[in-house]
Amino acid sequence: MDVEDPQKLATEKTPNPNTEDDLEEGEIVAGGDDDSSLKKSVSLPYQPHPLEHQWTFWFDNPSAKSKQASWGSSLRSIFTFSTIEEFWSVYNNIHHPSKLAVGADFHCFKDKIEPKWEDPICANGGKWSVTLSKGKSDTFWLNTLLALIGEQFDHGDEICGAVVSVRARQEKIAIWTKNASNETAQVSIGKQWKEFLDYNETIGFIFHDDAKKDRNAKNRYSV
Repeated sequence: MDVEDPQKLATEKTPNPNTEDDLEEGEIVAGGDDDSSLKKSVSLPYQPHPLEHQWTFWFDNPSAKSKQASWGSSLRSIFTFSTIEEFWSVYNNIHHPSKLAVGADFHCFKDKIEPKWEDPICANGGKWSVTLSKGKSDTFWLNTLLALIGEQFDHGDEICGAVVSVRARQEKIAIWTKNASNETAQVSIGKQWKEFLDYNETIGFIFHDDAKKDRNAKNRYSV
């Protein structure tokens, strides 16, 4: 998705010597061959494009995990953004999933929500997941982020954020939601996500409560 440069240029020309009417500022007049009629560029004020929510990027450092640190202790916030310009300024200057180290988890969550089961807003939620082969997640991750920050989901208020996880044999992207028991909202999110990604395989939704008890927890919903 290309973002239009907010600092467009307006142009101003000297009045046509053949008319007595004054020109409004910024108006362009078709002139003749008179070299004295030159365009003058005037910069408009910078106007950022605000997002509906603030979002924070988080990174889980794989090197800390190897030292058997407690889960979540290596998780740190990277940057909080609130405009589309801030999003692109960060996204264009960080590693994409295919370039992250094995074991890394990179999150984008609404501000004030930590990407942890223990966070009060996430505690009763769950997640939809898409599993991809190595090096194939970059486009899916970007399209997921654009759908989130662009408020493309009908039940967007149910969404906490998303995470891309890089593992030795595969990469996985997940969308975390607030109320796992709200089947209508969860199924809607899952179906729309597949449409945004143009993904045709079946995806499943796991409750966080189930995942806490069993690493191989089964899907509660599938679309």
